[in-house]
Amino acid sequence: MTVALMWEARAADGRGAELLEWVRARRLDPVPLRRETFTAPADRVLVITWWEAPYDAEVPELPSPPEELLHRPVHRWRFESADADGGAR
Repeated sequence: MTVALMWEARAADGRGAELLEWVRARRLDPVPLRRETFTAPADRVLVITWWEAPYDAEVPELPSPPEELLHRPVHRWRFESADADGGAR
């Protein structure tokens, strides 16, 4: 089964580049199957990691950044693949 973790934060005004740099510097151990980082308007940063694990498995998650970098608390979501083939295309 594939589980995906989504981590999304909005940076304090004008600190989007710092938040992105902070996120990129965070390493996960073990390393996920896949990790992608996205940005959006309003200095938002989104990280999605994919793991070969059950939905409720304990897998490493990105921590919350220092409060001074944030406009609001981090949002986190967990999803499992709904594709019978595990999402392969």
